[in-house]
Amino acid sequence: MSCLYPHAPGLLPRTGKKVKGAETTMNILELPFIAAIRQNHALEHATIHVLTQRNPYLHLVGRTTPRGFLIYGDVETELVAEAASEALARLQAGETGLAVHPRCGTNIATAGVLAGLSAFAVASVRSKSRLARLPQILLATTVAIIVAQPLGLILQEYLTTSPRVEGVRIEKIIRQQLGKIVMHRVELGRE
Repeated sequence: MSCLYPHAPGLLPRTGKKVKGAETTMNILELPFIAAIRQNHALEHATIHVLTQRNPYLHLVGRTTPRGFLIYGDVETELVAEAASEALARLQAGETGLAVHPRCGTNIATAGVLAGLSAFAVASVRSKSRLARLPQILLATTVAIIVAQPLGLILQEYLTTSPRVEGVRIEKIIRQQLGKIVMHRVELGRE
């Protein structure tokens, strides 16, 4: 997936068309705290992409934090450091597709919200019995989950990640063992 970053305030990201009145409003996604979390999220995804490209059998979970991100999984610290460095360089070189991951929590949340709303909408329609609505509820939630797959990726691209990581640097990587769980804390800094 590619996207047009950065985009000028008041312009739609893909088309470049003007949005009336948008020139004067501040984009919440550009607030420093939110922009940093979106960048961290993008680098987390990119790091997992690099690690799993090198070893497709790795089982990893990532979680974004305000100061960087966490990688859960049995992987050597040196490999995490190499992958994070490569991921950062590749994002900075314009590989924006690395910022989006098919197993991101955004996709799961999107599916859950759409399935719940569709079930609620169908359940709100009057019928003879709740059991009579069951086929419609199952159909609506199935369609919602199918729609959520591409929608979750789009939400990642435009809302929950930002591949614009110029000025981002890796400060340190800390390995922690929590029982049998191995975790790496990747702390990021900004210029």
